[in-house]
Amino acid sequence: MYNLKPGHSYPQGATVYEDGTNFAIYSENATAVSLEFYDTPYDEYPSETIHLKEKDGYIWHVFVSGIKPGTLYNYRIDGPYKPELGLRFNKNKLLIDPYARAITSDVTWNKSVYGYDTDSDQKDLSFSTENDSQFVPKSVVYKDNFDWKGVENPDIPWNNTLIYETHIKGFTKLRADIGENIRGTYSGLGSQKMIDYLKDLGITAVEIMPAQQEVTAEYLYDKKLTNYWGYDTIGYFAPDIRFSSTKKPGDQINEFKNMVKNLHENNIEVIMDVVYNHTAEGNELGPTLSFKGIDNLVYYKLQADNPRYYYDVTGTGNSLDAGHPQVLRLIMDSLRYWITEMHVDGFRFDLASALARQLYDVNSLSAFFDIIYQDPVISRVKLIAEPWDVGPGGYQVGEFPPMWAEWNGKYRDAIRHYWKDRGVNISEFATRISGSPDLYQTSGRRPHSSINYVTSHDGFTMYDLVSYTNKHNENNLNDNKDGTDDNISENFGIEGKTEDNKIKYLRNKRIRSFFITLLTSQGSPMILGGDEIMRTQNGNNNAYCQDNEISWYDWNLDDERLKLLNFVKNMVNIRKKYAVLRRRNFFKGEIIPGTDIKDVIWVKPDGTEMSEEDWTSGNNKAIGVILTAIGMERVFSEPVSYDNLMLIFNPTEDKINFSIPKRWKKAQIIIDSLPEHENFPIGISDTVLNIEPQSAYILEEP
Repeated sequence: MYNLKPGHSYPQGATVYEDGTNFAIYSENATAVSLEFYDTPYDEYPSETIHLKEKDGYIWHVFVSGIKPGTLYNYRIDGPYKPELGLRFNKNKLLIDPYARAITSDVTWNKSVYGYDTDSDQKDLSFSTENDSQFVPKSVVYKDNFDWKGVENPDIPWNNTLIYETHIKGFTKLRADIGENIRGTYSGLGSQKMIDYLKDLGITAVEIMPAQQEVTAEYLYDKKLTNYWGYDTIGYFAPDIRFSSTKKPGDQINEFKNMVKNLHENNIEVIMDVVYNHTAEGNELGPTLSFKGIDNLVYYKLQADNPRYYYDVTGTGNSLDAGHPQVLRLIMDSLRYWITEMHVDGFRFDLASALARQLYDVNSLSAFFDIIYQDPVISRVKLIAEPWDVGPGGYQVGEFPPMWAEWNGKYRDAIRHYWKDRGVNISEFATRISGSPDLYQTSGRRPHSSINYVTSHDGFTMYDLVSYTNKHNENNLNDNKDGTDDNISENFGIEGKTEDNKIKYLRNKRIRSFFITLLTSQGSPMILGGDEIMRTQNGNNNAYCQDNEISWYDWNLDDERLKLLNFVKNMVNIRKKYAVLRRRNFFKGEIIPGTDIKDVIWVKPDGTEMSEEDWTSGNNKAIGVILTAIGMERVFSEPVSYDNLMLIFNPTEDKINFSIPKRWKKAQIIIDSLPEHENFPIGISDTVLNIEPQSAYILEEP
């Protein structure tokens, strides 16, 4: 028996002190709360059960003497079971602590983890009396003992940021030059070999796909698939044990911290992809693992006219109710924890529009944004929104508050269309590569608010974007019905891999043109991990359930892939070198005081400046852009070139003669997208250049 004291209602979760541990959990509508301790993760019965008696502000709490770090625990919560009213309490179900710092494992699927009788014709209106202790992951008591050794966060300015989106496991699982025991783990990503790769590539921030504890849904488990991407979270404070090299409960916390420390020592930031819009408990037919059994009415948005059902704007079965004070506190406490305790540098919010829904409408003035804006901890890190959800009015690109950056889906689509459709959208293309001022300038934001990307985890890789006209998701075992059909892709004549040298050449050129476009656009560029080495998913544009070679990076690089890797490194170095590619402010398109030139000039192939009519006539496809560094605010601390550059884009099928200003006669081509060109710069000696079809060039003024 343990000695018990009333304890405290704050902080929530399990908080370790010298003489024991305080436990606190929120439930408005519960009638009883029990805390259970377990010796192993798969025990059928607890070693001790404690009934909580104290409750302040709906927070049930107790202090238990003698409980030390590493102790396994969970809750049982009793109350009314009235699904038709949104109440789903079931004391037979073991519940994970929402504030657990570590969780022991994934769910072991069994019908007992459901709050209702899965064999009943009444479905979720029925009631399950089965004990599920053996099958539910346990929460782990944890006390911080990590030594950061004085390593600080890099704090890289937005306009110097280059993001590399990657999956922790996929990045290193097939990497033969690191220890086999750390491949696919936090330690693998944080190993010096992989850090050197990222540094050599010029990456300043890794955006890791979800690393909070997730659950693989039973329907995937039954198909022998898995929740590889991790977008079904169950523990908002717990690093996912999937990526632990030891799999010992609790060890994943320090392993995550060590990964962050190693990256920070090498001046690389860590941005986490986080999923606060829904949980892994699904809809009314989903399992009861945590929130649903703690207080379903509190944590989830329910349909107003029939609260048996969930109001789902995420496409996953449920939506967290970020408008409820407790849910909002949970999210904010979680974000602060990852910043202060885990030292991450920012977040990418999955389906962020769902968090902005005050009641049922997207509202950029919601409590979620108000609190973040005022929070002295959260407001200082990088905040990136995926600015859409699947609910009405959910596409909110350009509508987030000033401190937010956004995944710019309009940029992605415009760049793909420009190259695929041979320049028909030239006006929008120019707007997007200028930092999308139509979306961000009027709201007091800067170009960096636009997270520019051509590809991301959600969709084709860049190699597949130029190799497949159609998706090939058969391995997802859903009759190829999942994933988008609107890929804005092309295969250049053959679907998938080919040995046809002409097609391979065209694909290589298009990939290089994409990279030149991306890395010369104003804003914050994001590279999908593996695009620089032609990673393929064999045409799968929704590989969320493919924990195998479809998703893992193939590091056996042949000559073709090595050449592309070197090209991307060169292009990244160009972006880092030239200040005009990383402006802090938008172009004005006006003559710079004291000169006779503009900060940006858009020119036609004949060398004359684009007129208003030229933008809309439909006659112009290829375009040149002169970027002037004169007059730029000099804020860069590292050595930077303030030379002027000229970009030339020719998306057409024809070779064109492009006239450049006379003063550029002795300029040099510092890079282009022609695969046969490996050695730069290339000198020029004329004011008319022969620009190859489907290609991009960068010139430096002499």
